[in-house]
Amino acid sequence: MFNKLSLKSSLTCAATLLASLLSAGLAHAQDAYPSRPITMIVPFPPGGVADTVGRPIADAMSRILKQSVVVENKSGAGGGIGFSHVAKAKPDGYTILMALSSVAVIPEADRVLGKAPSYELNQLKPIARITADPTVLVVRSETPWKTYKDFVADMRKNPTQFNYGSSGNYGTMHVPMEQLKAADKFSITHIPYTGAGPAVIGLLGGQVDALATGPASIVNHIKSGKVRALAHWGEGRLAALPEVPSFKELGISAEFAQWAGIFVPAGTPDAIVAKLRDAARQAANDEKVKQVIGNSGSPIQFLDAPDFQRYVDTDAKKLAEVVKRIGKVQ
Repeated sequence: MFNKLSLKSSLTCAATLLASLLSAGLAHAQDAYPSRPITMIVPFPPGGVADTVGRPIADAMSRILKQSVVVENKSGAGGGIGFSHVAKAKPDGYTILMALSSVAVIPEADRVLGKAPSYELNQLKPIARITADPTVLVVRSETPWKTYKDFVADMRKNPTQFNYGSSGNYGTMHVPMEQLKAADKFSITHIPYTGAGPAVIGLLGGQVDALATGPASIVNHIKSGKVRALAHWGEGRLAALPEVPSFKELGISAEFAQWAGIFVPAGTPDAIVAKLRDAARQAANDEKVKQVIGNSGSPIQFLDAPDFQRYVDTDAKKLAEVVKRIGKVQ
């Protein structure tokens, strides 16, 4: 009897000790995060808004976390390939996402197309919003369109002659243009590319006539005189483009913000999320980051996780309505 009790007591003690050691080991592993490089997935090719915002943020986070944050461009399907990759990644803090607002659109677009979504928005957890810019309508400078009024007059006169480029179907360059077409009743053909960077190249090369894109991917070309901004989807004047009117000023009901923000897979431990939130906040407040991103036409508009979550929820509902109105496209 004594031996059985002693054995049982010994086993209980051993189990308790093992549990304590495992718990301590897990806590230490989380406290030690990050212990190896972190990959930041940018779901678009180089040159677009997600890339121009993601790279300086990744560089600053590397310094703050004392581990490399390596940008990996994983483009395709209007951002869907990169979004899905992170949504399904191991929730250990070593795969993070620099997303645009299209992250809320793709699942709804899949449903409109009759497909099973490759991911759902609730598979991703917001960390921080970095920027939130209205898209800008731009054309090449050699076109005769000096104002939006000139542009839309030609679109109505020649409804099948002109086209515009985008980062992909239902993306952040497609949705605002379709919104504008519906609001101001004109036609222009949509040409989807694999990202904002290739779409901008298409505009510069004359393959497309217009773009709706975030300031970060186009402001340098505006300053160089290669392209002309006609109007934007915001409320007031933009600091980077103070001479450009908003559609609201022109009496047209078309508003759209192309935001960029950091996400992680849902299920990422709270301790890791807290470290990433702190690193994102410090990065967004870094003077060098503010200068680099600001110079590209996208001032920092930081939101921490709780406020960013509420913002995403509201924006997702609005964007879903636009996608349903666009309907099925190939």
